[in-house]
Amino acid sequence: MTLRSLLAAGEFVLAPGVFEMFSAKIADRMGFKALYMTGYGISASHLGVADAGLVTYRDMVERARTIAQGTRTPLIADADTGFGGLLNVRETVRGYEAAGVQAIQIEDQEMPKKCGHTPNRRVVPLAEAVKRVEVAVEARRSSDFLVIARTDARTALGLDEAIRRARAFAKAGADVLFVEAPESEEEFARIGAELAPHAKLLANMVPTGRSPMLPAEKLKARGFSIAIYPSAGMGAACAALEAAYAHLKQHGSLAGSPVPAYDMARLHELVGFPEVWDFERRHPE
Repeated sequence: MTLRSLLAAGEFVLAPGVFEMFSAKIADRMGFKALYMTGYGISASHLGVADAGLVTYRDMVERARTIAQGTRTPLIADADTGFGGLLNVRETVRGYEAAGVQAIQIEDQEMPKKCGHTPNRRVVPLAEAVKRVEVAVEARRSSDFLVIARTDARTALGLDEAIRRARAFAKAGADVLFVEAPESEEEFARIGAELAPHAKLLANMVPTGRSPMLPAEKLKARGFSIAIYPSAGMGAACAALEAAYAHLKQHGSLAGSPVPAYDMARLHELVGFPEVWDFERRHPE
């Protein structure tokens, strides 16, 4: 099923963050209804830099293409501000859609943007932000491709302004509204009450971020339809890597490491070696 059809059927979509192909392939097997390609994760894993507007359109769309083509689960992908002016927004939407992404996230920050759970974010004027959404909606070739309109106005300008912007984005044609970084459960409830009648709602769950961590059932009860967990994979992976490397450095061996790890047989299966070996048996050189 497409992401649009899942949402139309009233499904609640839980989407773990993926940032390269190990994370994407593992999440793809878990039965999630969608995956979320995190800009923070791509910035860090692909370039080793902060999520501060340093990755380019080409960096992001090629990662999106690789993940979409290597998985079966609908992919939601971060597209920052659209990587430039309105012409860039149009090409970003077309590029992501052609890459196999099913939903694109466009935000109202100034360039260069910053991670939504860090300070000093600034947003563009409302009219400019609305125009980004209008162009994104116009640019898509299929109505199954969803436009997620994100506002970062809550932190600097307050919740009233964030809700005003989200309502304007809905009028501009956005399929999903994303108010970044609400600061209490009560704010999530207000967002749901005021915006759920206008479009589907997305919540960003970041442990130790600016927002409280609410379970899926609470979010659903408050009118939300999607919850993304951008750091679910990368936080766990970084902790596991650090622990495994520390054990190796201390003991000079991986024997006895307490860190859970795939053996080579599971790694081979995950990356597709059984299919390669079957091909080689059928077509020996």
